[in-house]
Amino acid sequence: MSNSNNLAATEALHSIRIAVQRSGLSGHVIRIWEKRYQAVAPARTGTRHRLYSDRDIVRLRLLREVTQMGHTIGRVAKLSEDQLRQLMTHEPLRVMPTPGVAGTRPDTEWVQMGIEFINALDSEGLTRLLREGVVALGHQGFLLRLAAPLAQALGTTWQQGEITAAHEHFASSHLKNFLTDRARSIMTHSAAPSVIVATPSGQVHELGAAIAAAAAVNAGWKTIYLGPNLPAAEIAGAAIQNRCAAVALSVVYPDGDPQVASELETLRRCLPESIQIVVGGRAAASYTDVLKSIQAHQVRDLPEFFAWLEGKNR
Repeated sequence: MSNSNNLAATEALHSIRIAVQRSGLSGHVIRIWEKRYQAVAPARTGTRHRLYSDRDIVRLRLLREVTQMGHTIGRVAKLSEDQLRQLMTHEPLRVMPTPGVAGTRPDTEWVQMGIEFINALDSEGLTRLLREGVVALGHQGFLLRLAAPLAQALGTTWQQGEITAAHEHFASSHLKNFLTDRARSIMTHSAAPSVIVATPSGQVHELGAAIAAAAAVNAGWKTIYLGPNLPAAEIAGAAIQNRCAAVALSVVYPDGDPQVASELETLRRCLPESIQIVVGGRAAASYTDVLKSIQAHQVRDLPEFFAWLEGKNR
């Protein structure tokens, strides 16, 4: 393993942005590999920003290539550069899902592998990982340990400019389609309560809503997924028509948008008191005041949403 702190006086050092460009990895993956696996040890500026040597970047690129061959980062992170090059001369591994074995993979590794496939725009690899996650973790574990953390990491890397809009759209589309297909395979009881899942007008990021819809199906609710950016009156109309017990909304970006606040107030006015409103997502905390005023239930994360769903479905 290299140690950039010892090389700082003799080698050029580069920002994480340059390391991302030259290694082909996202900044999120680089930080996970450094923190959890000690794959590299970058130097630090006085303000604690990471600085990578040329050797660090070469090492990261080698690690990316051997993990794409099927080796897990946990097994190769501490190999020397020569050992990594030797692995690259071997046949790629044929990695197949193994129930009861793959589930022992650390949660960060699931997410890290997902980000790698997204960064490479690797549709087959991402789909294979998602399928393996369902087999290894079960439906609820898949949502809690892979889908939700991957969506959060995706949003962070996109906001920090570490991936492009094309990468974000690619990943969101694949995850949403996968979640929708999974939800169709789960049967719900005819007497189960119904919930509308959507995002209000002004909220175009729908991955959080798709995960919420999958969670509701998994918790035994009849779920009607309407998608993103929908006016409050239409959401209310669908909820009333289907005699829903609740409306679940995801609000992700931007924070504190007056249009979204107005839509939330309109939704409460249009709905009968018997239909509850539950709101979650990255930006939900910025609407706390309006959510309190309309007596909506705010959930901080997916486990809390699961708890709410299960509590209402008893």
